Amino acid sequence: MGDTNGGSLIEIDDHEEVEDPFLAFIDYAKTVISPEEDAIEEDEESKREATTEASGPGWGWIASRILKTCVAYSSGVTAAILLSDLFQAWHEQNKAGMSKKKPELIDKLKKSHRRRRLANTVTIDSIYEKNFLSMNSVLEAVIISADVLPGTNIFMLTLGDFWSSNTIDLYLHRRYYELVETPNGILRKGREVLITGCYLRTAREGCGTPRLLPTEYLVILLDEDEDDDAILIAAQFCSDTFSSVSLDAFNNGTSYSLYARIESIGPLESELKFSTAHRRQIALVDGDGVSLKFILWGEQVIVANLMSVGSVLGLERPYISSLEESAMEGKDEFCLEYGSATHLYLVPSTLQEERVCVSLSQNQCQGSKLLGSGGVSQVTLPRDAEGSVDFSNYPFRTIIADIRDKTTGISLYGVVTDILCDPNATGVVFSLKIEDTSGVIWAKLHFTSYWSLGRVGLGHLVYVSGLSCKVTRKDCLELIWHEKEEKATFINLSCLPAVLTSSCLHKIYTLSQISKQRNPSINICRVKLDEIDQFHNINIRLAHSVCGHFIDEESSSSNLHCSFCGVNCNSNVGSEVVRTFHITITLADEETKLYAWCTGQSASAILQISPDEFCDLHEDDQLMYPSSLENEWFLVALANSGSNRNNLVSGHRFNTEGTCWEITRALKI
Repeated sequence: MGDTNGGSLIEIDDHEEVEDPFLAFIDYAKTVISPEEDAIEEDEESKREATTEASGPGWGWIASRILKTCVAYSSGVTAAILLSDLFQAWHEQNKAGMSKKKPELIDKLKKSHRRRRLANTVTIDSIYEKNFLSMNSVLEAVIISADVLPGTNIFMLTLGDFWSSNTIDLYLHRRYYELVETPNGILRKGREVLITGCYLRTAREGCGTPRLLPTEYLVILLDEDEDDDAILIAAQFCSDTFSSVSLDAFNNGTSYSLYARIESIGPLESELKFSTAHRRQIALVDGDGVSLKFILWGEQVIVANLMSVGSVLGLERPYISSLEESAMEGKDEFCLEYGSATHLYLVPSTLQEERVCVSLSQNQCQGSKLLGSGGVSQVTLPRDAEGSVDFSNYPFRTIIADIRDKTTGISLYGVVTDILCDPNATGVVFSLKIEDTSGVIWAKLHFTSYWSLGRVGLGHLVYVSGLSCKVTRKDCLELIWHEKEEKATFINLSCLPAVLTSSCLHKIYTLSQISKQRNPSINICRVKLDEIDQFHNINIRLAHSVCGHFIDEESSSSNLHCSFCGVNCNSNVGSEVVRTFHITITLADEETKLYAWCTGQSASAILQISPDEFCDLHEDDQLMYPSSLENEWFLVALANSGSNRNNLVSGHRFNTEGTCWEITRALKI
């Protein structure tokens, strides 16, 4: 067998290779959505060029869209449905003025919009969709209007963005009132701004629509090619230089307006020994080549998310502090700080956006059809101010072996091999060990209030997007996922109803084939019930409805414990604690037999009765019930939970008598 890292080939035996149907469909969909991007130019220069821009829909975008459609159409999808949805979504997303609701002003500005979205940028549409906005999220917005609320002196900005049809209102912080009060104020209709540190006031908290509460962290964008902005820059920022700044003059009331290029953004070289305050330093170089440090303290550090290396920063009335006052070391007499009267302006450097080349794996170079046959060996991707490479538009599937430190926008497709709840973490945090053909990696999942992904077990095939990677203190790579991030998606393909009923996304295997298969794939088999374990009959257990896992029934009846979530559950059978089946079955097809277990929805589908209905049967009827189901045929999804693992989660097992196959979904045929 050759290397299959990152490709869509799965191994059945020593002589046969077949494509993973789900991965193959993603490759096919890519060629349908943007066929013009699959053709490699024929001229000699193109043939010599081994690097290509990551254009068109990324692999993760296609995978996420397909799976979200499968969630919406639980009864099943066809290739035509998926391709139609993908084609429409992609072309509407990239067509200027595609929404009638989008203000005409934004459509006009978009024609000259050449900046790429910042790493933490969220769209206004996503704020409405998730009803949530994190403090470190960035809004790249356009001011649609700036008005005073009737009967008050409060300014309200109506904001739009280039990717959303919705607009949202922001209560303007009073430190910016002087920039909007005059008829020709800088914060006027059509001005682009970058905003972070916002709190969202949701509709249920007192107003008819969501609104953004005031934030101090706003940066005004300038365009040197616009006459008004060029005049403002010349009038306001050309008189002062770093060499002209005097600490004594500042202490006597002199204010400065400074204009300098951002050379680097990073943490301070020496942190305070007796303080937990976070600090960031932005190295600035003015037009004369003189350098100064711009320091952000505490909550201010999120302002760095609005900046990028190479951009030009305008600082109006910065606070000037001595190195001793700032507890810094260095040769400079003083440094700049973000004071209470400071206004920030930015001329983005996105015309010369920093991009990095990412080398493709051997299989991606040779096996994928996404970029044709032009000998492409590298893809260029953007890198943000913190040095993180954004894989959101990466045209290939990212495999674990390709993951590196300081990467964001990662999408991963693999099998869960371990799950741990972190009881000592701040908030609700679970760690998943995910495996693909190239290796294994731990992913730390952060939830806002509780585990919200339904039942996930060992051997389940999952798709996770919105991941970022960092190196832990033990010098190991670790993936991070936050539930409320805009691009965060987690879908359990093993338990997804539509996958079982959508022939374009799966292939039906025999039981002997899946027993030899070692690579991650959706295992769909056509089987009959040969025998339901009569020794244990049909076992009824209590399960935690939040996660779908069994409850520790050895606990007192008034304090039931879910060992998966690590929480105590309400003892009453109802919304939090439910009855569920736990059965073991012998499955058979034309070639062989296989011993499997199941619980939850798949067990109810096989038994064709709910746990509550089964409990209402007479005891004799319960004993006879399994025999009435033998030789009935089903389409089942099977996951290999491991012969030694059984159902080991966070150190707890329930006995499946050595059975390694779980029926994760079943459909009577």
